[in-house]
Amino acid sequence: MQRNVRPNPERRSYLQQLVTEFQDSSSKQNKEQVLANLANFAYDPQNFEYLRQLNIIELFLDQLIESDARFVEFAVGGLCNLSLDPENRDRIIRKDGVRIVIHCLSSDIEEVVLSAITTLMSLVTTETKNEIVCSSVVECMSKFSKSTNRRLSNLANVFLQDFCSRTRDDQVTSQ
Repeated sequence: MQRNVRPNPERRSYLQQLVTEFQDSSSKQNKEQVLANLANFAYDPQNFEYLRQLNIIELFLDQLIESDARFVEFAVGGLCNLSLDPENRDRIIRKDGVRIVIHCLSSDIEEVVLSAITTLMSLVTTETKNEIVCSSVVECMSKFSKSTNRRLSNLANVFLQDFCSRTRDDQVTSQ
């Protein structure tokens, strides 16, 4: 799907400044604010090309393996925003993003888990389906589907219905 996006050098320059600030800052609070800003910019398809040019997808992926929960929260939120776009999705997949996002399912932070599930749903392709709809993820989604947290249980049920019902049907049929 081709978009008619007019180049905006000021926006690219601002995003570059944010990346530089993140890289140069020694303040955890400043870095958190920059990640939150970048995740917000990831909502707008007009920014996608700039975000790819500036390797912000990779920056988000790098933060998912950090121990700082807020960094993880903002980074997975940014990936969630970006992952619906086919070009961004493919880049996340090429950079081992599926494995990294799956790891976020074990977070104690609700928003991280919700963003991880949503991101994984966007990353499902014929090439990645076996990696995403593996037994450990399906088991995790089954557990989430029984949660008293309605947001979590509803999203897990959507995942199971959209990606696992045929697999389950096949398993039942073969038994």
